[in-house]
Amino acid sequence: MSSRPDLPTYRTLLTDVDAGVATVTLNRPRQRNAVGDGMREELADAYQRLDRDDRIRVVVLTGTPPAFCAGADLGSGEDTFAAPGVGFSAAGIDVPAWTLGKPVIAAVNGHAIGLGLTLALQCDIRFFAADARYGVVQVRRGVVGDASSHWVLPRVVGIARAAEILLTGAVFDGHRAVELGVANRVLPAEEVLPAALEVAHDIATNTAPMSVAASKRLLWDSFDLDRAAVGARETAIHLALMGHDDAREGVRAYLQGRAPSWTGRPVDPTAG
Repeated sequence: MSSRPDLPTYRTLLTDVDAGVATVTLNRPRQRNAVGDGMREELADAYQRLDRDDRIRVVVLTGTPPAFCAGADLGSGEDTFAAPGVGFSAAGIDVPAWTLGKPVIAAVNGHAIGLGLTLALQCDIRFFAADARYGVVQVRRGVVGDASSHWVLPRVVGIARAAEILLTGAVFDGHRAVELGVANRVLPAEEVLPAALEVAHDIATNTAPMSVAASKRLLWDSFDLDRAAVGARETAIHLALMGHDDAREGVRAYLQGRAPSWTGRPVDPTAG
């Protein structure tokens, strides 16, 4: 088995892997990393390949400075949204970050506008640059928010704040992003990626792969479940995990004051 995932050379992405953490960088700097030239398809491909590789525990999504992602490529001018094209979908990408069995951390190190922000909203944890600008601005361009933002935002920030973001299309900074609940943490731009990588490596080293995969899946699925169903899923997950050596290894490592040595795969053991 090779030491690195089976990743091709992408036109619009850069990839790097270190100790179980994969960094995917949106890389169209002349277009401020706007989504175009096959970026949707390449990001979906990278997500799928990284999700299949058990050596990868965490994915960090970032952008080549000074932007994270300027949203849709407006290179066609006023015709950008004039016609949907064959097979159009507003899904953003075919493989949302929430579908991966491992955490995806958005290191939003610069401006994230429109699709740039809604792609970040599909991630599990989001660190934002303080002085960059953010917004789901599509209503100011004659369309609407995409990438399932009308499903994600009300559940993440509440319907009133989601309405403020989606119906005004207003732009805000990183401090306001934290106030709104869009971002977990706000930092100077140059500290965003290092902070995200620090959290990613902590997860990769100290958390059990199956536990994290199961917890992530239940977190996102809980949007569509009632309290009793969530409780039943938690019980089923515990029953599956308690039969695995990682449930013993976690306690052993803690009592012995050492880093754990996990043997489980980063998949939900209860997934059908």
